[in-house]
Amino acid sequence: MRLDYGLNLEQSQKLVMTPELRQAIKILQMSAVELTQYVNEQLQQNPLLEFNEQGGTAGTEPSGEGKRDDEDKYDIDWQEYFQDSSDLGYPAREKEYASREYGFEAFTAKAPSLSEHLNFQLAISGCPKELQPVVAYLIDSLDHNGYLKAGEEETAQQLGISPEKVVQAIEVLQSLEPAGVGARTLEECLLLQMKYLGLEDRLLEQIIRSYLPHLARGRLDKISDALGVDVKQVQQAADKLKLLDPKPGRNFSNSDDTKYIVPDVLVEKIENEYIVLVNDISAPRVKVNNFYRQAVQKNNPEIDSSVRKYVQSKLNSALWLIRSIEQRRLTLYKVAQKLVERQRDFLDYGIRYLKPLNLKDIADEVKMHESTVSRAAANKYMQTPRGVFEMKFFFSTGIGHKGGTQVSTKSVKKLLQEIIAGEDPRKPLSDQKIADLMAQQGVKISRRTVTKYRDELGIPAAGKRKRY
Repeated sequence: MRLDYGLNLEQSQKLVMTPELRQAIKILQMSAVELTQYVNEQLQQNPLLEFNEQGGTAGTEPSGEGKRDDEDKYDIDWQEYFQDSSDLGYPAREKEYASREYGFEAFTAKAPSLSEHLNFQLAISGCPKELQPVVAYLIDSLDHNGYLKAGEEETAQQLGISPEKVVQAIEVLQSLEPAGVGARTLEECLLLQMKYLGLEDRLLEQIIRSYLPHLARGRLDKISDALGVDVKQVQQAADKLKLLDPKPGRNFSNSDDTKYIVPDVLVEKIENEYIVLVNDISAPRVKVNNFYRQAVQKNNPEIDSSVRKYVQSKLNSALWLIRSIEQRRLTLYKVAQKLVERQRDFLDYGIRYLKPLNLKDIADEVKMHESTVSRAAANKYMQTPRGVFEMKFFFSTGIGHKGGTQVSTKSVKKLLQEIIAGEDPRKPLSDQKIADLMAQQGVKISRRTVTKYRDELGIPAAGKRKRY
């Protein structure tokens, strides 16, 4: 077999992911908060970008021939780019002055963390000074639910003290609020809360100590037989147990918690029409710095060629950033507008009227690819007269309905909740009976699907819902 070298020339077509295209895709997927952080980073990295305090359309201050030259020079079709800018709900805003009024929310502080709350109590508790460092160490050993994970022997070895002192410190910790904090087990946590609330119930104490697994499975009859009491008494004790909190530390703020949701799209009802506005307040407006732009345009001989090349690259990067932000805004507006049109019944009458909808339906209407619609809806929130929802909430699969139509799975779940809420608690409905009742209302659903939706909603089975 002969081996040799040769050169062949051939043509082929392929899609190349340019850095600009990657940036546009990245920006499209960002939420309002993420976009704000990203723009702030770009303002720090690119000297040609600056914050646009005047509002208006970013990056369009030059006009006439200078603007036309820039379009040709940097290969950006600004005319096509801004042709739909009037649809964005993005009016120019007046310059804000320092004399603006602030709301009360601007001065509110975050809630204290569990550690801060307990350390404050420890400082005023009158705890002996020699125990305070031990209690502080135990406070730092709590998990976010308020349970103590450090063992007595381990703590004693770490601090070089006797186990007896650790036990005393644990007693001090468990005397603090919230009740149940510092417990090692669920049973200890619940018993501490019973003591704090003054609940003297021997039956409830026995259930907590020995029968919590049976209670979790709804086996009240087995608990009744084991303790030799009426099943009604067991249920009454179980009702008291619901007053206790199995996770006493969860009500305190955590640095990792999400505090606020910033809606990316606002939907307002004016008279009988729904108006869609893209939320532009949270994201800073940017424009190209005039000084650098004019320096490049004038071809100043005093400017070194390497400097000119650097400025030109940064200018091109700035223009692409502005274009990507505006393209995100336009895409988001188009997708949100179609969602509002398709889900108008939901906005008018509630979740029972939410229609089945998929990405392809919206993609065909806005003439975009499904992946683009998916990226536009990802991690975005829409504020409507019905509340704040993820944009993906409006995309829902469907279940067969009478007449050959389909109904949204979210609507079916709402109907399921209403049926269970109206049942006789002494004779709760089985999943098959619920499926039959839904069929009478025109919803074709199997028993297994009812069970699946009930589990997703956190509703227990019929045996656990029964009241004696």
